[in-house]
Amino acid sequence: MFKSEKLAIAKVPANDMEALKSNLMGLFEKKRLMNFYKYVENVDINDPSTWKDIDLRKQAMMDVYKKYKLEDNTIDFLGHAVALHTNDSYLTKPAFDTIDKMNLYLDSIGRYGDSPFLYPVYGLGGLPESFSRLCAIHGGTYMLHTHVDEILFNE
Repeated sequence: MFKSEKLAIAKVPANDMEALKSNLMGLFEKKRLMNFYKYVENVDINDPSTWKDIDLRKQAMMDVYKKYKLEDNTIDFLGHAVALHTNDSYLTKPAFDTIDKMNLYLDSIGRYGDSPFLYPVYGLGGLPESFSRLCAIHGGTYMLHTHVDEILFNE
């Protein structure tokens, strides 16, 4: 996350333990963020009984942030770095989709390393290599510098 006041790049706290160690916020905000992360981790999007007293299909995401008394800076990195929204219009929409995105982010941490994102370790050449391996596993042929005439689907 880029923080304009300090002109610094900082790691976005991705879970409750990282929130405690982060220098992006004060002590009280860290506690509020930890409580918010714990809430998101315990939400089962398909089970409304886990939503506590928040109706995720009706209440705006801003109302959820207000319930946890999160500051604007925290809301900013949660919405853009954790839920990956490209603008702030999500704040007025029902919280269901944003909480689902945050849940996916939190579930993805630690699956294939310390980051929730997959990226090639040895450069961009790893991308076509992984596609060619996947293609071979499924009986396909992977050809470079070849025009595509048609794409056939087999149900």
